[in-house]
Amino acid sequence: MLYKNLRVRIDHMINMIIVTLDARDLYTYSHSERVAAISVLIATEMRLSDEQVEKIHISAHLHDIGKIGVTDVVLNKSGKLSKDEIVQIQAHSLIGFNILNRIDIFKEIATIVLHHHERYDGAGYPDSKRKEEIPLESRIIAVADSFDAITSDRPYCLGSNYEEGFDEVQNHVYDQFCPIVYKSFNGVKKEIPPLLNTIQRVRVQHTAFVGHEDLIHSRRILP
Repeated sequence: MLYKNLRVRIDHMINMIIVTLDARDLYTYSHSERVAAISVLIATEMRLSDEQVEKIHISAHLHDIGKIGVTDVVLNKSGKLSKDEIVQIQAHSLIGFNILNRIDIFKEIATIVLHHHERYDGAGYPDSKRKEEIPLESRIIAVADSFDAITSDRPYCLGSNYEEGFDEVQNHVYDQFCPIVYKSFNGVKKEIPPLLNTIQRVRVQHTAFVGHEDLIHSRRILP
């Protein structure tokens, strides 16, 4: 009974955080739903433990929670971002870590969120970790996150179709993406489109990627 009550409290806390994210940025909320769905597919294909899959599911839902700390001026800017503004956007993974790390039960989740924009080649952020230095859960979310970003519509352009998205991810295996994770991502390729089609897409209201498509590929911008 104690565990059950604790589980319910944790679920309520997660839901509260997700609802807060929804109120702050509806696109980020729906994007996180899709990233969580893809991440769970990959993790299941990799035959990870139920505990790891649940951890990935929660982390993926919360991976962009740090955008709560990015100003509206930057998050909703219409037009090209300055270098300083890109640095602010890229700070969201550290902000997310700082939010979640204050709660004991979310400390592992916080670390996964912190590193979801690291790249396999070490050119990511915030810590330029590479290969297996990056938590496996973060490497999984990185693939799901980028695929959804590539295939999502933006005010200035339509997102790539799913096949183009798959090709783009494949083109960045070994530089951005872990090859082991990619193998499982490719293994569930046929399951992803119908799954995503069940999740509502919300048109982006900001243009943070205009002229900065490298943001999708998580290359670190130094202040």
